[in-house]
Amino acid sequence: MDWNNLWVATALMLIIEGLLPFLSPDGLRRALITMVQMSDRALRITGLVSMIIGVALLYLVR
Repeated sequence: MDWNNLWVATALMLIIEGLLPFLSPDGLRRALITMVQMSDRALRITGLVSMIIGVALLYLVR
């Protein structure tokens, strides 16, 4: 495994994660409030769908 790829992926993740709070702090607050009000099941399903999409995208790109 090339450690450089891991650092690049981590850097990209931090950049993408920082976009919403930078561009729309109020939108982030509303999204977090909505997440707090979601059931554990809904959060788990959302996380699972997100992971599946990420794996599929990684497969397509690689």
